[in-house]
Amino acid sequence: QVQLVESGGGLVQPGGSLRLSCAASGSIFSINAMGWYRPAPGKQRELIAGITIGGRTHYADSVKGRFTISRDNAKNTVYLQMGSLKPEDTAVYYCNTHPPVTQFWGQGTQVTVSS
Repeated sequence: QVQLVESGGGLVQPGGSLRLSCAASGSIFSINAMGWYRPAPGKQRELIAGITIGGRTHYADSVKGRFTISRDNAKNTVYLQMGSLKPEDTAVYYCNTHPPVTQFWGQGTQVTVSS
């Protein structure tokens, strides 16, 4: 059974940093690109950062230059280093394969950016 468990969220002041983690069980990690997602206006969730098996990354314009996605294939874990956080980054953050699979959505981790 595939399970994705996100962690690392919390309350942070504008300009601060957080590191999110996503631990993947099952066999999906080694054969899939992975991504971090968050809700967007008019959309259920949008991809904000993706990483291929080989480590190639891409980012949404809204987070480019501020967020960094990485993966540790030995640990079946994908990370999202978030910096220069803004109030508009407040959201529940989810990881999933890229493209996402409905059955793999987890509970997400809440990030709140507020002074």
